[in-house]
Amino acid sequence: MFNKVLIANRGEIAVRIIRACRELSIRTVAVYSEADRHALHAQIADEAVCIGPAATKDSYLNMKAILAACELTGAEAVHPGFGFLSENALFAKTCDKCGVKFIGPSAASIEMMGDKATAKETMKNAGVPVVPGSDGIVSGIDEAKEIAEKIGYPVMVKASAGGGGRGIRMVERPEDLEAAVTAARQEALAFFGNDGVYIEKFIVDPRHIEIQVLADQHGHVVHLGERDCSLQRRNQKVLEECPSPVMTPQLREKMGEAACKAALACGYWNAGTVEFLVDKYQNFYFMEMNTRIQVEHPVTEMVTGVDLVKQQLLIAAGEELAFEQKDVHMTGHAIECRINAENPRFNFRPSPGKITGLHMPGGPGVRIDSAVYQDYVIPPYYDSMIAKLIAYAPTREEAIQKMKWALAEFLVEGVETNIDFQLKLIRTDAFKTAKYDIGYLNRNTLL
Repeated sequence: MFNKVLIANRGEIAVRIIRACRELSIRTVAVYSEADRHALHAQIADEAVCIGPAATKDSYLNMKAILAACELTGAEAVHPGFGFLSENALFAKTCDKCGVKFIGPSAASIEMMGDKATAKETMKNAGVPVVPGSDGIVSGIDEAKEIAEKIGYPVMVKASAGGGGRGIRMVERPEDLEAAVTAARQEALAFFGNDGVYIEKFIVDPRHIEIQVLADQHGHVVHLGERDCSLQRRNQKVLEECPSPVMTPQLREKMGEAACKAALACGYWNAGTVEFLVDKYQNFYFMEMNTRIQVEHPVTEMVTGVDLVKQQLLIAAGEELAFEQKDVHMTGHAIECRINAENPRFNFRPSPGKITGLHMPGGPGVRIDSAVYQDYVIPPYYDSMIAKLIAYAPTREEAIQKMKWALAEFLVEGVETNIDFQLKLIRTDAFKTAKYDIGYLNRNTLL
């Protein structure tokens, strides 16, 4: 096991990783930007190193500065968390060249799954169901039109190197296709430095269901069930739950087997998530594989009792999984609400600033992953998520009730938040009856 790990991230996930390291008696190194000088992760780690100015390109995306911090502190491994460099194959390769263990999959796996067109082809060859569409990146508008006509409208134009809802356009009519391809390419180039796009059939009113996998470096792969991530606003997840209320044991087994096949097909190790679209007939289609820990991982931890971050560390250190598929059991129900510093009444505009008052809920079955504290100043440079509120109970109905009270007790003063929006959401009949799909929040503002 490692003696010292550097966390190449910030916010609640950095704090989460530090806590997991402590349980394994691993010393930690935090890196922080000048804007994060007083951030919680920089205060609670054993050591902290400033790696640059506020801008992410100069700090949390600065590979040289991060690896220099490893050399300076003697850190043997880097945990990238999620976002930033977590799915950057070049960073994984560079870590390897510098003799620093990257706590994640191999650079080859990241590369294979990071290019969405290549990932889709890999899954198809492995026998994993995929959404009908182009075999790879479309060469031009003529090919895009030909494919769209063949699979039928509506279609989705997606950035090959995309993620986080960027570079995606839905097209319902042939006359709108060219403009959508151009817009998707421009956005993809701006955010990912790659303007490649591919075409997929648009699945009407699907659920977004993802399967959590763990794979060690000895060829063992298990899945830990599913998370329902269908409640999204503009392709950004808002609320997640585990298990999915529409799941059956038979479907879980099929999707779990497909996810394990997906991991084996790309020689995967560490924690990963295979994302699927599931239609109303319970047909499922591979969408993408996230080669990192997910924001919503706590709901899986609550239901399975498996600490995913500790497993990441153990796998990266070369240990075999200590359990098999038959040992994985899902008990109870967990719901996660993402608490963001944003104003829902003004198009969810980010609301940075000083937290002048703070009360976080607690009690049995209530978990909060956060890095904010009284008088903390939320900087304007990064993601607006300030906390994840998780409610766990024996049944979904009890978990909903627990989440209602937890949200009602969650008080943040000084900045705007989406807490009231989340409370309205879980009170809707659509959520209570689980009759929602991936487009629900785009059709219903709740405001």
